[in-house]
This record gives sequence, C-alpha cells and structure tokens, in this order.
Amino acid sequence: MSEYKEDEVVLCAANGYNKKFYLNDSFSELPENIKDELQIMCVLYTEDVGGILELVYNEDGELEFRTSCEENDFFYDEIGSVLKIKQYRSQKMDLLEALETYYKVRFLGQGME
Repeated sequence: MSEYKEDEVVLCAANGYNKKFYLNDSFSELPENIKDELQIMCVLYTEDVGGILELVYNEDGELEFRTSCEENDFFYDEIGSVLKIKQYRSQKMDLLEALETYYKVRFLGQGME
C-alpha cells in the first residue's frame, strides 16, 4: 500500500486482489446512499482497472485518488487508471466536493467561525 503522511486520512479503499472494500469507521455517519456510491465507484474501478484504489484526504482536506498494484501484475491497466480517475473527477465532481466540504467542517473545523 501507499505511504501516508501523519496528517492524512483514508476515506475508503477497494482492493481488487482480495475483492474487499473498506470505509473508515470515522465516516460511519455519512448517509447510506453516499457510502453506497463510494463503494460502487471504488469497486468498479478495481474491476475495470485492477489493483488497489484509495481515496485519501490530504492535510488540506482535499481528496486524492491513490492507486497501486502488486509487483508483476501485468493485468493492471495504468492508462485505464488515469482515464477512470479523470472520469470520476468529472462525473462525480459534486460528490467529491461535498465530501471535501464535510471533512473540512467536521474534522478540520473550517467554516465554524
């Protein structure tokens, strides 16, 4: 898996190798439809591209897509990965922005003045 900085938080991840989805327990209060949409998005990514996808909040509260694959995984589609992430950033822009705002307010205390 990827290396993390101390002030980064994983929102969710999907692993195409063991067919598992993970949602950080800190986000259990998210509405079910949002959790479902995240799961569908991440699992479809790993089914289409392979490897592992993680959505990680950086220190500024912005969501980053992190991808990785096992060594010698010749089925991992690196070009497809870039295209799929561009597609998600475009089609899921409202969802991603709402998740960033939620994190910034709930966890970073921004906008609470």
